Amino acid sequence: MLQKIVRSTVIDAPIERVWEVLRDFNSHDRWHPAIASSSIEGGERSDQVGCIRNFKLQDGNHIREQLIALSDTDHVSTYCIVQSTVPLQRYVATVTLKRITDGNRTMWHWESSFATPPGQERSLGDLVAKGVYEAGFEGLRRYLLGNTSASYAVSRAPMRQGVPVASRQVQISRFGDASVLQIQTVDAPAPAAGQVRIAQRAVGVNFFDIYVRKGWVPGIVEPPAGLGMEAVGTVLDVGDGVGGLLSGDRVAYLCPQPGSYCSVRTVSQEHVVRLPASVEDNTAAALLLKGITVDYLLRDLGRIQKGTRILVHAAAGGVGLLLCSWARSMGATVMGTVSSEAKARLAREYGCEHVIVTPDYKFADAVQRLDGAQVIVDGLGDAARTENMAAIAATGHWISLGQASGPLAAIDPGWLNQKSVTLSRPVVFHYTATQQALAERAARVWAALESGALRRPPIEQYSLNAAGQTHERMESRQSAGSLILTV
Repeated sequence: MLQKIVRSTVIDAPIERVWEVLRDFNSHDRWHPAIASSSIEGGERSDQVGCIRNFKLQDGNHIREQLIALSDTDHVSTYCIVQSTVPLQRYVATVTLKRITDGNRTMWHWESSFATPPGQERSLGDLVAKGVYEAGFEGLRRYLLGNTSASYAVSRAPMRQGVPVASRQVQISRFGDASVLQIQTVDAPAPAAGQVRIAQRAVGVNFFDIYVRKGWVPGIVEPPAGLGMEAVGTVLDVGDGVGGLLSGDRVAYLCPQPGSYCSVRTVSQEHVVRLPASVEDNTAAALLLKGITVDYLLRDLGRIQKGTRILVHAAAGGVGLLLCSWARSMGATVMGTVSSEAKARLAREYGCEHVIVTPDYKFADAVQRLDGAQVIVDGLGDAARTENMAAIAATGHWISLGQASGPLAAIDPGWLNQKSVTLSRPVVFHYTATQQALAERAARVWAALESGALRRPPIEQYSLNAAGQTHERMESRQSAGSLILTV
């Protein structure tokens, strides 16, 4: 015989904030006191209907539950137990949120039905009602207020407000090759007004970090100094005047001041965006800067539309693969250069229709056979300079995005005039100059990822201690896709 357990409560937070937590089927180990650890099986997204969360309770019991329905419109999710050491049989539960306009609060309704072995009806009913639902209500309240020792925290010890936190940071002792990268212990200061302190879990690695390490970006740092512009983690605490961010929030940031190769960092709120539950940490670290770069390259500079002929250099790289997939989804004709046949296969998988394998920067003839490129996205730098001009179509737009082969020498406007070519040398932070601009571009990236217009690239993971190895791999031109550091 099935019994039914029903509990409801009011949470003093907007429904969007509560739903952002609860729609993540793998979030409960961060806010529910009964959960010791949890993971999603098979690498599926934690909001994917059909995914299974495999978790352990603090008392040692083990449960596997499957998400069987999820509605962002109605704020409803339904799940069931598929395997459990707790004798709850045919267990099906539904979480429903309702908006309370008075005070912008949320009604949370949680109910389930299940059978039990004879004689255990009352004890197991109390376990679900009190140990699961009522304890969960209180746990989420504490989580939203920031009074929780989340599993993502730097330690299980309570945070002491206003006190620096030790952080492991990769620094350069001087400008040079990858050997100058060294791990140091520094203080992540308590957040001042308008600042956020973040316990980091994944850090994006970009070719720009190599330029900084070599001293190719004058004035940006003075050794000893940290590297890195982006990371993903959890908010530890916030300074005065910070709105929209709470302790325990999953966030990503994109900061113009290098220093993200670390375990804990304090940054300005204007550089921080909350992460949707559908975007995993490693994906966000691999995509935030690169995805936003692709957004402004295609929308603002390239003005890509159906039929636009675009040439993407390093088409199998972190930015290259994203450019290929997103441009192809917009109807562009995508051409790309790569350095090997293996990379050519990968570029084709991501939407590059015409792949040119060239280890020596020779590509203009092949591009001109396709009527020339109307847009060139060049991360190669000086070695591709002459070929780019030969490959570009009249009135084309040349976007100088990087300098993997060396800084681009000065270009005479008269040289560009022979084809009425325009040249851009963009900086991502000019396109994310406000928190609103950053949030809007990040939202477009996540939406494109969700729709499939932007394909998740292959991601190579290295530990923070292996930052030097990561740089060497990027510089060797052997890597494909994105590289990240995990903390």
